Amino acid sequence: MVTLALNIPGPVAVARLVALGAECTKVEPPAGDPLRQAAPAYYESLKEGQTVVTLDLKKDEGRKALDERLAVADLFLTSFRPSALERLGLDWVRLHRDYPRLCVVNIIGYPSPREETPGHDLNYQAHLGLLQPPHMPMTLHADMAGAERAVSTSLALLLNKARTGHVDCAHVSLFQAISDLAMPRTVGLTVPGAALGGGFAFYSLYQTGDGWISLGALEPVFISRLAAALGMTSAFGQKDARPELERIFLTRSAEEWEQWAAEHDLPIAKVKD
Repeated sequence: MVTLALNIPGPVAVARLVALGAECTKVEPPAGDPLRQAAPAYYESLKEGQTVVTLDLKKDEGRKALDERLAVADLFLTSFRPSALERLGLDWVRLHRDYPRLCVVNIIGYPSPREETPGHDLNYQAHLGLLQPPHMPMTLHADMAGAERAVSTSLALLLNKARTGHVDCAHVSLFQAISDLAMPRTVGLTVPGAALGGGFAFYSLYQTGDGWISLGALEPVFISRLAAALGMTSAFGQKDARPELERIFLTRSAEEWEQWAAEHDLPIAKVKD
């Protein structure tokens, strides 16, 4: 495969595909991949096992070198807006004409008809109500979800090619990927006070003697085991169990509760600082 994808989603997707056995040539512009400057160690880990070449695709020799690689590739991964690909002569119509055996996956921001609208992970999270200003997101949810979708889309195209001989082009939208990732909140499952949003006492966060723990006892078997091990007196699985749980969990440290949970086969994890 050949990839032009820079930054996070494309390189993460390629690293997964390489781990699954793909052979990849990573093409970088003369300025390099911005990720190399932002997170050098991460960049190095993501390009492991790949052939990295620097090509200026605006020059004839750079484009010729890319064409030689595309001629023998099965998959081409990009992360540019459609208009940019068209300016480079790398739109699907021309690619399919020149390389009829090549499957193409284009990572884009917003889905059609907004594929030319600029945006990044922060914007997608803002659109979906996943931000709590002034705090920035703890991770790049859209980029990472989009990377996994690019992997599955690539594998689907290659599988269909192997079965039928048909090649195709697919667009992977980062906004669509995070929209699906956010669906539990969209449908109300994780909004504040909902069953998985703090409304169920046995699926919640609790303060301990020195930090916080997460309690994920959703199934009745875990609830009954927890209640028995703690000697609880409050009603089984009801909201009025929270005050008793709050009082009990304050008696030990987060690490002690995590160890205790491991000994009792219970889903409790310390909240990492």
